[in-house]
Amino acid sequence: MSLFSKLFGGSSTQPAYPSDELNIKGEKLRITFFAHASIAIEYEGRHIYLDPVMENADYEKLPKADIILVSHSHYDHFDMAAIDALLKEGTHILVDKTSAESFQGDCYTMLPGAVAEPMANIRVEAVAAYNTSEHQLQFHPKEREDCGYILTLNNAVRIYMSGDTEPTDELRAVRDIDIAFISVNQPYTMTPEQAIEAVKAIKPTIYYPYHYGQVDEPTDVEALAKKLEGVCDVRIRPLA
Repeated sequence: MSLFSKLFGGSSTQPAYPSDELNIKGEKLRITFFAHASIAIEYEGRHIYLDPVMENADYEKLPKADIILVSHSHYDHFDMAAIDALLKEGTHILVDKTSAESFQGDCYTMLPGAVAEPMANIRVEAVAAYNTSEHQLQFHPKEREDCGYILTLNNAVRIYMSGDTEPTDELRAVRDIDIAFISVNQPYTMTPEQAIEAVKAIKPTIYYPYHYGQVDEPTDVEALAKKLEGVCDVRIRPLA
C-alpha cells in the first residue's frame, strides 16, 4: 500500500480504477475515474462522488460516500441504485431540482447559483448547465435548472465539473479554477470547438475532458488536447 493510500484510507481489496494523485496549493487529493460522467474525489479521508451510476463502477465495493453530487436527472447521471450502494449514516446528497422531485430519501436541492457547505472545508456551488444550440435545446433545457458544480476545498483548491452543458454566460463567468471537467459529447453537450472555447474562458490549470464517448459521434480527445497546447495542462483519462 502506498503512503498516499495509508494517508487516505486506500484498500487493496477495493476495485482498481484509474486515478490521479495531486498536490495543489498544499492540498492532497485523489481523483478516480470510472466512466462517462462518474468521478470520485478523495480529500482528507472524505469521499465525494459525482453522478454515480452502477453501470460505471462497482460501488458496493468502494468506500461509502461523505458527499454525493447529482448534476441532472438523466439515467446516465442519476441512479438511485448507485446512491443506495454508497450511502452511510451522515452522507450528504446534493442534487438538482428535477432529481430531487423523484429522489427516494433525504437530499438537498441545488438550484443554479446555490451554495452549500455540507462538511468542514468543503464548499459546493451550483452552476447552471444547459444547451444553447437551437438543434439541442431539448436535451438540457435551461428552465429545467440542471447543474454543474464547483467544489472548493479548504478555501483553496477549486474544481469545476460542468455537467451536461454548452458554453453559457454562467460557464464563462466561472473563475479561479484549478481543475476543470468539461463535457465534450456530441450531439448532447459540447463540440470540441465549444470545449476549447469553454477552457479558454475558464483558464483552468488542469483540464480533464469527460463525458466524451458512448455515442455515435466519437470525440478525438487527442486532437482536442493538441489544440489546447499552451493554454492549460490537458489530461486524457478513460472517461468515455
